[in-house]
Amino acid sequence: MWPEGYGRFVLTSVGSTLDAAREMAASTPAPYWVLAHRQTAARGRRGRAWAMPEGNFAATLLMRTEDSPAQIALRSFVMSLALWKSFVAVTGREAVFSLKWPNDVLLNGGKVAGILLESGGSGVVALGVGVNLVGAPDPADVEAEAVRPVSLLAETSVRVTPEDFLSALAHHYALLERHFREFGFDAIRSGWLEHAARRGEVITARTGRAEIVGVFEDVDADGLLVLRGPKGLTRVAAADVFF
Repeated sequence: MWPEGYGRFVLTSVGSTLDAAREMAASTPAPYWVLAHRQTAARGRRGRAWAMPEGNFAATLLMRTEDSPAQIALRSFVMSLALWKSFVAVTGREAVFSLKWPNDVLLNGGKVAGILLESGGSGVVALGVGVNLVGAPDPADVEAEAVRPVSLLAETSVRVTPEDFLSALAHHYALLERHFREFGFDAIRSGWLEHAARRGEVITARTGRAEIVGVFEDVDADGLLVLRGPKGLTRVAAADVFF
């Protein structure tokens, strides 16, 4: 089931898998996955801390590509859809999982997984993935109004090891990455929208400068969130979304 051409490294403890994967880039042929059973300096979006109880999943996929920054950013949707497919594969359930723009996976309405994409020079792209397989952070430790954190085990009674989840995720990501390269973003976008959380409902997008409230109508061809408000459509490139 492991995808041909992808490396696989399983480490006991690292600061973060993102940093470990980058440190290996000079001497390791890409693409490859780095999984760690323990992280001591994990991070999420905007530099937020990422809690990792023992038994949870933390891994980074490192790739090299000559794609533009805009194309690189769309890999978050590829990974989100791969996560959705992986969750369905390990649980046999579909309806309980949904995708929250731009890079979270929800389970019964709570956050079960997140993605952090980092890119730098030399065409290196790192996609960090964190999944609450067995435990979730205390709700008191997350941002006010944020989606409540949940774990796969508590919500579904399904116990999956990090290694088994990595096998499923690497498999589905490789298939979708090939599809993305051959056919572009449109098919990925369509698949993502099929499982989008709160589409057609009023949501709030908070950027560093403004708060935009509107009906979640679409994700456009550039991956931007499209909201309909009193003054028409607004496209949002980067924001935290609240329900």
